Amino acid sequence: MASGLWKVSEAGSMPVQDRAGAGRAARARTPRGAHKVAIGGAELGAGRNADGCYKEWRWRGWRALGRAEVVFVGCLGILTLLVLLLGIGGGGGGGSLSAFTPPKATEFVQKPVSAASRVHADEAEAAGLNAEHAPPIRHDQDHFIGGLLSPAFEEQSCRSRYASPHYRRPSPFRPSTYLVERLRRYEARHRRCGPSGPLFKEAVEHLRSGRNAARSQCQYVVWTPFNGLGNRMLSLGSTFLYALLTDRVLLVHAPQEFDGLFCEPFPGSSWTIPADFPITDFAGTFTMWSPTSYKNMRHAGAVSGDHRNVSAERLPAYVFLDLIQSFTDAAFCEADQLVLAKFNWMVIKSDVYFAAMFFLMPAYERELQRLFPEKEAVFHHLARYLFHPSNDVWGMVRRYYEAYLARADERVGLQVRVFPEMPVQFDNMYGQIVRCSEQEGLLPKVVRKDGEANHSSPAVAPESSRTKLTSVLVTSLFSDYYERIQGVYYANPTETGEYVEVHQPSHEREQRTEARGHNQRALAEIYLLSFCDRIVTSAVSTFGYIAHGLAGVRPWVLLRPPSPETHADPACVQSKTVEPCLQALPRQMCGVAEGTDIGALVPYARHCEDEHKGLKLFP
Repeated sequence: MASGLWKVSEAGSMPVQDRAGAGRAARARTPRGAHKVAIGGAELGAGRNADGCYKEWRWRGWRALGRAEVVFVGCLGILTLLVLLLGIGGGGGGGSLSAFTPPKATEFVQKPVSAASRVHADEAEAAGLNAEHAPPIRHDQDHFIGGLLSPAFEEQSCRSRYASPHYRRPSPFRPSTYLVERLRRYEARHRRCGPSGPLFKEAVEHLRSGRNAARSQCQYVVWTPFNGLGNRMLSLGSTFLYALLTDRVLLVHAPQEFDGLFCEPFPGSSWTIPADFPITDFAGTFTMWSPTSYKNMRHAGAVSGDHRNVSAERLPAYVFLDLIQSFTDAAFCEADQLVLAKFNWMVIKSDVYFAAMFFLMPAYERELQRLFPEKEAVFHHLARYLFHPSNDVWGMVRRYYEAYLARADERVGLQVRVFPEMPVQFDNMYGQIVRCSEQEGLLPKVVRKDGEANHSSPAVAPESSRTKLTSVLVTSLFSDYYERIQGVYYANPTETGEYVEVHQPSHEREQRTEARGHNQRALAEIYLLSFCDRIVTSAVSTFGYIAHGLAGVRPWVLLRPPSPETHADPACVQSKTVEPCLQALPRQMCGVAEGTDIGALVPYARHCEDEHKGLKLFP
C-alpha cells in the first residue's frame, strides 16, 4: 500500500462526497460555529434568458440532486414561502434567506455542498445550536479590534467593518494605544479638511490657480491606482501611513473598476476625490516623463534639494511622487522630505509596499516605534483599519463562507499564481505543492491502493480523529489545481480518517484589473483566504501578501524555481514575519555608502524569502 499526499495522476471536477459512507459521516461532530448550508449552492450558476427568467447552467462540477435532496429542497421551498407569507425574515440581507436569492453577475459559481457538510449542519441543528448567523462571536475579540476601528459608523452601511474580524482566529497583535490615538486625530483632520468642506474648497482653488499657497491649514496626498488589486492595496496602505507621518489628508482617485470595492474608512467624510476635481486625466498626466514629477523637477533644476532654498509660494501647485517599481532615490532622503513637505498637494502613484522604506529613515524612527512597537504587524493594522469590502462584496464573502467553509474544524488556504515571465508547467507547480505539503505537514495524507490485487487495508483511525473536517480553499486563475487536489481526496481515504473538502470560488484564467466584477471577486477571494487558519501563497504574489497580512498569520511561501524547467528546492518556506515584501528597493539610500546592503541597515528589516533583492519588516 502506498501512502502519500497525492499520488493520483488525474482527477475530474465532480463534487466532493463522503468517501467513507453515511455511517462514518453520521459520527462526525459539529465543528465550532455550525451554520445552515445553501443546499445545492444558491449561486450554482443561474442567469437570465431572453424572457427574463432564470435558467440553470450546468457548470463544470454540476450534478443533479438526489431524491433525498429533492425532498429536502422542497421542504426548504415550502418553509421559505411560509416565511414570506408570514412576514418573517432578517432585514438588510443578514438573514438566512439571502442564500437563496438569484446571484448577481459578479457572484461566484458555487458547487453543491458535500454530504459531510450536510451531516455537520444537521447535527448542529439537532444539538440546538444557533445556525442562523455566521460565524459565532468570539468573546476574546472586541467589536472594534482594540480601538483600531472607530465606533462612529452605522453598521448596516458597511457590514464587513465590524463583522469580518469574527470570521478569523483572534489576532496575535494588538494595536498600540498611540496608534489608536493617532487614528482618531487623523479622522478629525479628515473631517475638517476632507471633500465638501470650506478648507477643501479653498485648497482646490489654489490647485486650480496653479500656485502653491505659502500657508495652508490642510495638506493632501492623492493616491492614484496602478497595476493589479494586490499592488493597489499595498500602495494605498503605504500612502496612508505616509499621510499619518506627514500630517496630510489621504484622498483616493477611484476609476470605474475601483469603484464599489471598499467602504469609506473615515467617519464623517469621504476619501474619494469629487467629480469636479481639477485634475481629470490621471493616467495621461502622471507618467515617468511628467514635468511635475519630483525626480524630473530635481533633474531640471526647477527645485533645489535644500529646503532652505525653496520658497513655498514659488512652487508649482502640486508635485508628483513616482514610486512605481524602481523608486526615485531622493524620495526617501530626509532632505528631500523637507522640500516635499512644502507642497500642499502631492500625487502618489505606486504598485509596491513602500511603507517599509520609512523604517530605514531616522527622521521617522521614533514616531514609527510608538505607532508600531510590533514591526511585524504594520500592514496587518493598516489593512484592517483601511480595507472593508463593500456590502456587495461582503455578501459574496459571507454567502460562500457559510456554504462551504463555516463548518470546518480547520481551513487551509492555497493560493497559486504562475506569472507569465516565469511560465512554470502545471505538473512542476503541482509537484511543488505536493512536496511543500509533505515537507510541512500542511494537508492530510491519503491512503492509496498500490495497484496490486492483494493490498492490505489501512489501519482504522481513532474515533477522535475520524470526525475532523478540513476545508481546503484554492484560489487561482485556473481550475487545474483544484480539480487535481479534489480528485485525490474524492478517490482516496485519508490516513487519519478525517473528511477533506476542496473548494475554489472562481477560475477566470486571466487577470482583468480593468473589470469591476473581476476586482470584486478577487477582493472576495482575498478575504476568504484571510479566514483560513493556515495559508500557502505563491512567491512575489501581492494577492497572497494581502491575504496573510489581513489574517495576521505567517504564510508558507512556494518559492520560485531557478527556471521553468527546474524544481524549487526547498519547495516552500514559512515566512518569519506577517509583513509583505517590498520587492523593489531604491538603488541607494541617502547617507549610505554605495554598495551597502540596505537589508542590513536596521535589525528589524531583512531581505524577503521570495525576493532576495526585496525588503520586509521582521519582529
